[in-house]
Amino acid sequence: MTNQEKEAILHAAKSFFRNRIAPNHIKNTKKLQSLNEFNVNPFLNKYLAQFSFGDSSPESIAKALIYPRVLGTSITTSFGTNMQYFCNDVLSSFASTTSGIDIEFNDAIDGRRKFCQVKAGPQTINKDDITTIKDHFKGVRNLARTNGLPLAITDCIVGVFYGTSNSLSQFYKKIDEDYPVLVGQGFWHHLTGDPNFYDDLINAFAEVADEMDSSVLLQNTVEKLAQEIKNTSGLL
Repeated sequence: MTNQEKEAILHAAKSFFRNRIAPNHIKNTKKLQSLNEFNVNPFLNKYLAQFSFGDSSPESIAKALIYPRVLGTSITTSFGTNMQYFCNDVLSSFASTTSGIDIEFNDAIDGRRKFCQVKAGPQTINKDDITTIKDHFKGVRNLARTNGLPLAITDCIVGVFYGTSNSLSQFYKKIDEDYPVLVGQGFWHHLTGDPNFYDDLINAFAEVADEMDSSVLLQNTVEKLAQEIKNTSGLL
């Protein structure tokens, strides 16, 4: 892969984050102004507020509810649910027409054609996905055999965008017993041929983050939820 092609991926990744992930994050943050967005546990509200912020005021309770969603669940879920858009927008040059396969590419390490399902992170599949993924790969191998194509079992892979081999769930490790699971730096190295591309991609997302400051939005959301908490019995 040329430097120009790698730069094109980084540019597309930044556009993806700027135009899809960030707006969804903002939209999901605004939703948190209402208690209806939370599964409230009144037995823990004061404890979590006191533990995290040193008091159990309505504002501290609101922060204890909002912060985990805004800084964790919301953005992680948004990234995962937009994986198909990532493939279409960022990895469009590798798009596959093979059923059950997200991208195809010539491995920069071993030079062989790879048929790849891509996943967001090291904990993003469940037990049922094991059979589904293996069945897709079995279908690819049967098709190759029918067409007389030399396809090795190691040419069907799962590519995990971030993480390390040590952070992979047991479900991924079960797949890895039959088909290689390339994760984080290793995946991007095989795709681009650049061992530093993974870090470059992380930095590209960070550059988009530098363009944003939603601290006012977050504070306004906390204040509005705090007011509802103050007017709701059983939470204070």
